[in-house]
Amino acid sequence: METMIDKYPSRVDGEACLLPRLDPVVHGNKPGQLSRAELSAFESNGYIVIRDLLNEREINMLQHECERLRRSERIRQSELAVTEPTSGETRSIFAVQTVSDVFAGLVRHKNILSAVRQLLGGDVYLHQTRANLKPGFRGKEFYWHSDFETWHAEDGMPSMRAVSCSIALTDNYEFNGPLMLVPGSHMYFAQCLGRTPDGHYLKSLKKQEYGVPSDAQLEWMVKEHGIDVPKLQAGSMVIFDCNTMHGSNSNITPYPRTNIFAVYNSIENTLQEPFAAEAARPWFLGNREPEILEPADFSEIGNAMPALPA
Repeated sequence: METMIDKYPSRVDGEACLLPRLDPVVHGNKPGQLSRAELSAFESNGYIVIRDLLNEREINMLQHECERLRRSERIRQSELAVTEPTSGETRSIFAVQTVSDVFAGLVRHKNILSAVRQLLGGDVYLHQTRANLKPGFRGKEFYWHSDFETWHAEDGMPSMRAVSCSIALTDNYEFNGPLMLVPGSHMYFAQCLGRTPDGHYLKSLKKQEYGVPSDAQLEWMVKEHGIDVPKLQAGSMVIFDCNTMHGSNSNITPYPRTNIFAVYNSIENTLQEPFAAEAARPWFLGNREPEILEPADFSEIGNAMPALPA
């Protein structure tokens, strides 16, 4: 197997630095779902917001499907579910497209695929999906991190040619643990300290201790670029670059925050051996059998489903 050059060394000893980004931000130049202004904003900020992706019927259907999965004891006991470290409530459900035809249709939504294909410059596949559940009063935080640092170090993703789509199934207010992003942070790679422990993912999905930036790195980026907190109505979406620094606070309000994450990777950026771990993470965290996604008309899936109570 050809040895890959590590453009973004991390999990280092000594001093962790901010390295310059070596990959393009927008990889394609063909027309599609996104306007030139949106492409320019993504290139500058590392994220954009897409309003009104889903209609009321589709939101209702997805909310019911998410609740069905959350209540499933079979899923809760499976490797796909991550529970809160203190309450034991379900925190995340991974690979949702493998346990739900509805979510399998959502991740192939023609408007989503058109946008990510523009950004990534061609065919894409799913690297990872998950439902992030932040119930009212008890939903815990997700600490600041760059997804790419983990995907590079522990999954073997060679380059920054992937995006995350966070689809809001409930309103994301400024006070119920919404996604926070550091605009412009995608232009730096924050090296992280410490060697990756064996089986690190088993702990990191509950509380991440390795693969997180230093206080000094975060302070510099925030002083330079600030923090954005997009308010989202249910049915809207944030698309953000794989290297954009982000996190979210705990939710101590009565308002739940439920988002579906779908991570799209370029078919030209498939996973290699991990760059800073002894073994690759399981399939539901890093897909090593890529299959090019074909778009679907999600409205047809919604119309085929029986009506659900509000």
